[in-house]
Amino acid sequence: MSIPETAGLRFSARVYRREQGSDKDVVAGETPITAGSALIDRSFEWEKTYTYRATIVTYVTQPTGEQQVEGEDTPGVTVFAHDIFPPAAPAGLQAVFSGPEQKSFIDLVWTPNSDSDLAGYNVYRHEQGTEPVKINSDLIKAPAFRDADIVSGREYLYSVTAVDARGNESPHSPEASEIVP
Repeated sequence: MSIPETAGLRFSARVYRREQGSDKDVVAGETPITAGSALIDRSFEWEKTYTYRATIVTYVTQPTGEQQVEGEDTPGVTVFAHDIFPPAAPAGLQAVFSGPEQKSFIDLVWTPNSDSDLAGYNVYRHEQGTEPVKINSDLIKAPAFRDADIVSGREYLYSVTAVDARGNESPHSPEASEIVP
């Protein structure tokens, strides 16, 4: 939508949001009306239901100041904000063998994931020609893992995934490998 410019007038689209069960509207955002204008609500919460409505706001500049006049509201649109978006895949995975003077193990480290709703990580291991299998029972909170269940003479390939608070799992990281002498 595009509205021609008129001296002393400007126009914007204001979007209101109301959480289900509430009787209070909040302004989700406002944007000047130009060709291709869009508005993204970044302040909602996942797993909640909201009703959105929009209105055109006319700003009138007068010698006494600027006045706002709201137009008629659009019909409400109800949305359930369900998070189906996985975190980014972890990066920087490294595998390092330690032993044989002690109990042998392979330490894994990777760059921490910065997603705000990160719950933890899963570690996957496999050997050439086999499918990756998750080797941790609970989510790993820190970007590190020690695999002590290894056998001499084998090469292990590892990948890591990130999991958010709603259980969405990222794609696997690029693999890192290590040979147990």
